[in-house]
Amino acid sequence: MDELGQRAAARTDPGAGTSDQRLLRGARSRQAIARHAVDVASLEGLNGLSIGRLATDLGISKSGVATLFGTKEKLQLAAVEAAREAFHEAVVRPASAVPGGAGRLRALTERWIAYAETPLFAGGCFWAANLPDFDSRPGPVRDALLRQHREWLALIATELRHAAEAGEIGEVDADLGAFQIDAVLTAANTALRLGDGGAADKVRRVVAGFLAPHRSSG
Repeated sequence: MDELGQRAAARTDPGAGTSDQRLLRGARSRQAIARHAVDVASLEGLNGLSIGRLATDLGISKSGVATLFGTKEKLQLAAVEAAREAFHEAVVRPASAVPGGAGRLRALTERWIAYAETPLFAGGCFWAANLPDFDSRPGPVRDALLRQHREWLALIATELRHAAEAGEIGEVDADLGAFQIDAVLTAANTALRLGDGGAADKVRRVVAGFLAPHRSSG
């Protein structure tokens, strides 16, 4: 419905505008709560989330949080989605402005380092903090975490393939390379949390090794 249509509807139904404002406030509240849940989960894991905990942290009613999310599982899923969106905006989207291949993989690396060093989330990498807790727990939360992880691995593998196809590097097993780079990033997140100031440089050196010309998968 366009703006004129909305105004007409509001005139026909005086309560429509009020209803829209309530929906907007509810969406904003839900977004703010989910984003705080991400910070909590990055520190204490998704299992550390509870409706009561978030209500206390944010100084709002428990019933208000319950109305927006309903169950702990839905709250966890909302946190996963909020983390995915924030990660995409901080890491993936800026790097996508760089041409595909070696340059984009370097950009992804630099954006990831900034994401982990700043850090974007209170406890560092959200995925590194939560994937180990749910890798053996089938269900919607595990599925959501796994889906994000597979998308990230696929992105790295795609840029390795593009680099090889463009002749920037030699033949490479892109899936294996993505697995190895992701493992290094996960290790770097832990190292950064433990105060290893050289972790970022180690990541850069590993990625530079994959992007060296004439790399062979054999």
